[in-house]
Amino acid sequence: MSQNSPFAFTDAFRDGLPVPIPRFTGLPKYNFVYGHNDPSEVPAETLAQIASRVIARDGALLGKYNLGHGPQGHEGLRDFVADKVARTRGIAATRDDVAITSGSLQGMDLVNQLLLAPGDTVILESLTYGGAIAKARARGAHVVGAPLDGGGLDMAALRGILEDLRQQGVRPKYIYTIPTVQNPTGSILSLERRRELIALSREFAVPIFEDECYADVRWAAGDAPPALYSLAPAQVIHIGSFSKSLAPALRVGYVIADWSVLSQLLACKGDGGTGALEQMVVAEYFSQSFDDHLARLTPALRGKLDTLVEALEKEFGTDVEIFMPEGGIFLWVKLPDEVDVRSFAAAALEQGVAFNPGPDWACDPEEARSHMRLCFALPSKQQIREGIAELARICHAHTGRPRRSANVARG
Repeated sequence: MSQNSPFAFTDAFRDGLPVPIPRFTGLPKYNFVYGHNDPSEVPAETLAQIASRVIARDGALLGKYNLGHGPQGHEGLRDFVADKVARTRGIAATRDDVAITSGSLQGMDLVNQLLLAPGDTVILESLTYGGAIAKARARGAHVVGAPLDGGGLDMAALRGILEDLRQQGVRPKYIYTIPTVQNPTGSILSLERRRELIALSREFAVPIFEDECYADVRWAAGDAPPALYSLAPAQVIHIGSFSKSLAPALRVGYVIADWSVLSQLLACKGDGGTGALEQMVVAEYFSQSFDDHLARLTPALRGKLDTLVEALEKEFGTDVEIFMPEGGIFLWVKLPDEVDVRSFAAAALEQGVAFNPGPDWACDPEEARSHMRLCFALPSKQQIREGIAELARICHAHTGRPRRSANVARG
């Protein structure tokens, strides 16, 4: 920049940055993206009362970093997490095994910071959380996708991948999996496959990175086998979140791991502590009302899922294949093979319909070119019906599919 040129801060930006985000102008009219929860199911009045109560009782603790409870976070919240995972996920843990994070995304960042260096290899499920793919690659890791089938991670295929990598002299740094309500497919890994995965982890000396962000929101409370961490705590790092069970804007998650892992992970955290008031409120509310809250939230979400499925069947007919989830807030769908959903995603957004193109959730984007992930938690049932009708109209305009909607041929 010459002495007479206008100052431009952008000249100082480093190379390799992500694409800048556009200025926020509001959510799309029909929003089927991100992990928003159902606003009507957020107990706002109760949370306001609890916030007032905990500030009146413990507000003086806000004068201390981490409330004076140490870098692992609020002791009451860690006690609740330990109790919750013991009751619902079979994990034997105490508060000393738990660290509170600013959402599960911070937990993911910390695990990657702990384990990954440029050039390392990681194994992810071939269809998985897009953030997990992006974060591993951002640290310079080579991502290998392990195939899924209707039951989740395919263990025979995973063994083949591990054997091939061993022959190449490569030891992956971790196997990342979402075994309980998989994102985006919604499957739950069986106990038999979990045991196989633990055995493979031990045989090939590869740690397991277990993400259970959606495990609390299941259609049947007793339908999930124990967490992988409960089966082999020495081999697994476990993360979870309250974003899907309560509210994503609170940004409260947790990591459970052996102290040899947790102590080093906390040394990497270095943020002065996760938001204290959020921890206090979540601890107070869920220690009293966790089961009752989920008993209200889960059927409400299931009702929206049923509405979404009905709308897709009406508007897309036989041109859509639906993968029914066993919980969570997402539906994974497939259009005919010749349809590339990326061809109309931008046009749909311009017309007020937002969805996640399948390639964003695949280690090999072409594998999911005909797929979409639809979040059904945020829109109302009427918005779901209207939004899917609009999506079908836009899809047909760009691809010629669906050929029929509401049993009427499209022109």
